[in-house]
Amino acid sequence: MEQKIIIFDTTLRDGEQSLQVSLNVKQKLQIAFALEKLGVDIMEVGFPISSPGDFESVHTIAQKIKNSCICGLARCIDKDIDVAAEALKIASNFRIHIFLGTSNLHIQSKLKKNFKQIVEMAIYAIKYARKYTDDVEFSCEDAGRTQIDNLCYIVEAAIKAGAKTINIPDTVGYTIPCQFKKIIKTLYNRVPVIDQAIISVHCHDDLGMAVGNSITAIQAGARQIEGTINGIGERAGNTALEEVIMAIKIHKPLLKAYTNIKHQEIYRTSQIISQLCNVPIPINKAIVGNNAFSHSSGIHQDGVLKNRKNYEIIEPSSIGVQEAKFNLTSRSGRAAVKHHMNKMGYQDSDYDMNKLYEVFLKLADKKGQVFDYDLEALAFINNQEEQPEYFHLEYYNIQSRSFNLAVASVKLKCGNTTHSKSATGNGPIAAIYEALNNITGLSINLEKYQLTSKGHGRDALGQVDVVVTYKKRCFHGVGLAIDIIESSTKAMVNALNNIWLVQQVEIKRQKLQYNNKNIISGK
Repeated sequence: MEQKIIIFDTTLRDGEQSLQVSLNVKQKLQIAFALEKLGVDIMEVGFPISSPGDFESVHTIAQKIKNSCICGLARCIDKDIDVAAEALKIASNFRIHIFLGTSNLHIQSKLKKNFKQIVEMAIYAIKYARKYTDDVEFSCEDAGRTQIDNLCYIVEAAIKAGAKTINIPDTVGYTIPCQFKKIIKTLYNRVPVIDQAIISVHCHDDLGMAVGNSITAIQAGARQIEGTINGIGERAGNTALEEVIMAIKIHKPLLKAYTNIKHQEIYRTSQIISQLCNVPIPINKAIVGNNAFSHSSGIHQDGVLKNRKNYEIIEPSSIGVQEAKFNLTSRSGRAAVKHHMNKMGYQDSDYDMNKLYEVFLKLADKKGQVFDYDLEALAFINNQEEQPEYFHLEYYNIQSRSFNLAVASVKLKCGNTTHSKSATGNGPIAAIYEALNNITGLSINLEKYQLTSKGHGRDALGQVDVVVTYKKRCFHGVGLAIDIIESSTKAMVNALNNIWLVQQVEIKRQKLQYNNKNIISGK
């Protein structure tokens, strides 16, 4: 029989408290709506006693969210519980989550008490919280390093006191899967009232074991998994919920479990949280990283084109990603090059594959990554590498004014002519980009701007990568210089040259079509 796994999201509590800058109420509410749409069962949205701002955000979210249970954290202190209840009471469905250290280390060095006093505190706090709600969760903080006899004893006492959910946290990410699984199994074997509560786990990733520990806990009987989207959280982070959720889906027959998560919302939710929390997602991050459905090896690309299941265990669309990406590099094979040409609407008869692949490899070795517009140029413009850049930056000057307003003067060589324009913007880079737009007359939008330091010290180079859209198509640009404004300008000029190259391809294609039409008609 399949068991439902309750998904307990603590992105807005454990995740948020690890950020360099706290989120405001509006940002937290936006994340809460995304989590509700994702279908999380419970969202822990703050620690109300910690600050007036946290109280306000918990209260606001409790008022607005209707389809998920709202949870607030509290210590085993009357005032904590009172304030949490006050913040949460407006919700139609809420939980009070209280916690207390149970390991000898926490009891002696942090709490300055003995184990008997800890048990008494836990029992009292649980009964006190039940004055406000029947939905009380108790966490044995640092359970991963708690003596198993003590852990069994306090779990039994907490359940008898009225806790409906017992959380077993690996607070410092100490255990490995076989150890953590044994802890959960021992609780089921030795606590006689264990069936009267939901056993939950809250794992941290200090040894990279959070997801593995959570999965083995499910196999041992745990029915609630706590974690965060993208795995954000204290130190090395928490259990990445998207990974656990997809592992449950992929291995449903083995785990005999399911969740109520709307899987197609995973990628969108991940992106929202990454942007609002200002925590970039590593490109190799499982499930939601940019490379999760990206293929570079020619063997892999060929295999995926023949059958996606050869190298993908997850359908990208199942989590809300449109399609897998084929990176065109020197490792790519003919199948990937042909696939890109077909996607752009070209037939096999439109170009010579042997010649195209030969020049593609040369460009890939030189450039690193080749884009679709590069392929077009290789296929239809001879000696692309020898083509001079149409746009060439000759001069720029920046004048800063008050209120962050800047004026940029730019001189740009366009083919055989040179043009100069000035423009204003909210900062020097915005002003330069506006001036370049005025000169070229191209209606482009800046979609992405990324600055990366290359080297250290005063002579470090700044690499700027930009992505712009022109006529619903993306173009990349890269600039490298010691001065950030110069590297930013070079990146945009590089992108403009890529756009110009595509325009030349289109002109040549139209000429070929015209000539072929005349040949067919006998003109």
